[in-house]
Amino acid sequence: MKLNRRKFISGSAAVGALTFLPHVQAHAAIREDSYATLIDLTKCDGCAGKEQPLCIVACRQGREKDFPNPAPEQLRDYWPQKKHEDWSDKRAISDRFTPYNWIFVQRLEIDGRYVAIPRRCMHCDNPPCAKLCPFGVKHKTAEGPVYIDHNLCFGGAKCRSVCPWSVPQRQAGVGLYTLWQKFMPVGGGVMYKCDLCRERLAAQEKPFCIKACPKEAMKIGTREEIFREAEELKQRYQGDIYGMVENGGTSTLYVSDIEFARLDSALVAQSEDGKKPTRLHKMTNMLEKQKNWALLSVVSPALGLLAALGLSGKTSKGDS
Repeated sequence: MKLNRRKFISGSAAVGALTFLPHVQAHAAIREDSYATLIDLTKCDGCAGKEQPLCIVACRQGREKDFPNPAPEQLRDYWPQKKHEDWSDKRAISDRFTPYNWIFVQRLEIDGRYVAIPRRCMHCDNPPCAKLCPFGVKHKTAEGPVYIDHNLCFGGAKCRSVCPWSVPQRQAGVGLYTLWQKFMPVGGGVMYKCDLCRERLAAQEKPFCIKACPKEAMKIGTREEIFREAEELKQRYQGDIYGMVENGGTSTLYVSDIEFARLDSALVAQSEDGKKPTRLHKMTNMLEKQKNWALLSVVSPALGLLAALGLSGKTSKGDS
């Protein structure tokens, strides 16, 4: 690859800028008045009779301005690989997480009963995606949401690798890296996911998905009241709670009168053609389970610089 003097200086400036990116705290302390959400699976029917669940429709319409719009000429392969992740011609997909679909509904039949399960970001209390982002562009706010700074994200996809539910998804051809990708093969695009409509929360308004739910199967409130209500519903249904301890604890709780272990088994059993389902399984947070991941959170800024120099592609080929 040939570089003239102008391109070399421009590229050096771009890499240099990475070194001085602001180091925003990735993990804010959770408070009792932080937001949490409750999803009651005994109420959700997946908007039976509707073409699409209304939570999906509301999210797509309300957040459309935040979706990526790549220019065709910016859609280049991730050097040295011969591929890139482009969902811009598959925006209609609504049965999984994509950069254009931040919530979807899984459907199950178990013991002759129909079950609908809305899925979106769990907004973990101690999110490994934020802790281990090499560029420090994912943040956990004290209010509860985990969000991505799209203006600074390079699309390294480490957040997707460490998320037990593979929530963040990547779109090529957008973001900061497009400024120099012609002469410096660094970056993969931008990662996208639900941010709990944090701007609406700041304005004391409900997230679009929750506001649109006709069955009031989704609810938002303070962490204290949501956790208390989840426990009360568990007792009333003689059921189960998911999200209270999973991945170190989350700000999203599911309540069901069917055990989540059984729901998870049903999800795995009905998966087709080797497609991996978004599971409801038990897991521990990588930051707590493996010391190596905790160490990575300390050295991640240095790894970010290596990635900017194009060196990380040799060691993390599977994530780009």
